[in-house]
Amino acid sequence: MLERRTYEQIEIRAVTDGGSLRLIGHAAVFNKKSEEIFGFREIVLPGAFSNSLKKDDIRALWNHDPAFILGRNKSGTLRMREDELGLRTEIDLPDTQLARDLYTSVKRGDVDQMSFGFRTVSDSWRKEDGDVIRELIEAQLFDVSPVTYPAYPQTDISARSFYEARMKDFGTTPDPEAEAKAKAELEALQKARREFITARTPKPNPLSYREILKHAKL
Repeated sequence: MLERRTYEQIEIRAVTDGGSLRLIGHAAVFNKKSEEIFGFREIVLPGAFSNSLKKDDIRALWNHDPAFILGRNKSGTLRMREDELGLRTEIDLPDTQLARDLYTSVKRGDVDQMSFGFRTVSDSWRKEDGDVIRELIEAQLFDVSPVTYPAYPQTDISARSFYEARMKDFGTTPDPEAEAKAKAELEALQKARREFITARTPKPNPLSYREILKHAKL
């Protein structure tokens, strides 16, 4: 179950090194409360990625799209480490038009955020000053990614994780009313998520496929 997070308070920058293009930034920050994510705020703890960095095969993607790979830790074109701020990330961009365009967009400031895709290995939940806090103790990284838009924070898995944790950690016994409320919240969340994605997805040209068939040599 994949989750994604984007931090608005950090940036990536574009640099050149002997003619090669590189992106440097932080894909995650430690000990900072996130914005509210379906009823809770999240804190990534130092060391959350240490195990994953040692053993997992992680990619750098553009907008989390596996069709647009920018680097990979296995090949050495993606380098990550935990520092005092968070997950420091360096990407040696490939010699492709896509990468050159992205470099220009970062240099201009049009793209200035990074996101990371992960699966929760272990976490803990608590209440603090009226907020429900989720601490991410260990995460399995799948990818890091410069992004045009921040990842939509209210994911289905976040909603389910929060509800299950609330039942377990705070001693609340599920009842029909609570179950109905949770279901309604989840349905509203899924609808909002679909609308968010649809609004940012280019509409296909209905003539394009017919034009292809018209000129295709079959």
